[in-house]
Amino acid sequence: FVEAKPSDAELRRDWWTVYNDPVLNRLEDQAMAANPDLQAAAERFVQARDMMMKARSRRIPQVGLGFDPSDNRQSDNALFRPPGISSQESSVSTGGLASWEPDFWSAIRNATRVETYRAEERAADWGLARLSLQAEIGANYFTLRGYDAQAEIYSQSIDLYTRSLNLVKAQFAGAIASALDVARVESLLFSTETKLAQIEGQRQVTEQAIAILVNMAPAGFTIKPISELRVAKFTIPETIPSTLLERRPDIAGMERRMAQANRAIGIARAAFYPDVKFRIGGGFEDAGFNLLSLANSFWSYGSTVSLPAFQGGYRRAQLQQAWSAYRETEDLYRSTVLNAFREVENNLSLTNRLTVAADRQDAAVGATLKTQNLTMELYQGGLASSLELIYAQVATLTARIDSIQIKAELLKTSVELIRALGGGWNRNQLPADDQIQPFDTFQYTNLDKPPPAGGIDVNAGNNWVNNNLTKPSTTP
Repeated sequence: FVEAKPSDAELRRDWWTVYNDPVLNRLEDQAMAANPDLQAAAERFVQARDMMMKARSRRIPQVGLGFDPSDNRQSDNALFRPPGISSQESSVSTGGLASWEPDFWSAIRNATRVETYRAEERAADWGLARLSLQAEIGANYFTLRGYDAQAEIYSQSIDLYTRSLNLVKAQFAGAIASALDVARVESLLFSTETKLAQIEGQRQVTEQAIAILVNMAPAGFTIKPISELRVAKFTIPETIPSTLLERRPDIAGMERRMAQANRAIGIARAAFYPDVKFRIGGGFEDAGFNLLSLANSFWSYGSTVSLPAFQGGYRRAQLQQAWSAYRETEDLYRSTVLNAFREVENNLSLTNRLTVAADRQDAAVGATLKTQNLTMELYQGGLASSLELIYAQVATLTARIDSIQIKAELLKTSVELIRALGGGWNRNQLPADDQIQPFDTFQYTNLDKPPPAGGIDVNAGNNWVNNNLTKPSTTP
């Protein structure tokens, strides 16, 4: 990765603020704080940090202590029981055992690095989940606002068609218009009311989808409708340097997967070398509690060296598999990078073309409105037929709806472009290797959750009651 350097042309982490919409800002903030899927991604990062600590624990000696008091009695009539031996025996023993596996071949170190890189991959996954959530809220929000604007246009058209129907009915009563003219206007009015009902239903579905994203029940969640769709003016760089694509969390996550596969090769290689372990133990044992006496002591120490002589190709297959897995991650990394370029180029092209289309469609709306007004004047003067008026009204409605749909699509495409550019994320937001460790080696308090790393924190609530090893667990 190339280190990202801040500049005015870069996207901010709160990129949605460029749309200058306080409702969108509030929804994004609420989702970042409460979305359960995002919290689940954070918990996976916490679990990966603990997996790293488990792998790291093998690098230091393992020590155990024991205390074993016992009182045993045999049956006086036990078979083959030697005579003169007491039937009851008591003993007390205490001691300890320590073992250590020196990491001569770096197997443990590589395993620790694998888990460290996996934790960093989970941090990148959290960044991807966060960015995807932000983009999904933005896209759904602009879809909803597009429905609002379409509903307003349909409502205005229904009012216009209602007045036209009243006019045609009055003309029909005066024998100026025919029953066919009345039927045509009624058909236009009823079909427009049908489309309004469909748009309102689609809006409700979209609103409910947003409610789930912000962790709220759909029944108690509403977004106040607006009458027009506002298109914010902001600049997104037309030429995208490769360093901008390197700020994508999915690329960072795939790079960390490749690093894991690289270390896995070292683990597979270590299996070809001897496995060495040292152990030492000792303690005291007595028939009573007079333990602390040299005569009652016992001890042992030694080492174990083992090397599988023949496993039928198991280790060779394991090494070959590790190399294949590494090459696979290389291929997936290239695919991820190429897909990132494709997404950026696609959304850049769509954004540029939709910007032009929105401008041209606004001109088309102006022309159809002018045509509709002129046709209405001619119709009222008896110089145009009702069919010509209906054609003009339908053309105006279609042009206005198309304009809203193009603008809503433009806004959604701009969100997708920002997502493709990483949404202000960069690799510097990943936790450093020394931040992955969740707690100190001899720490036994404050274990409800690890400290935040890479801006990722979890809500542990009252878990400290059960996780604090220095205090008794209580049940409310």
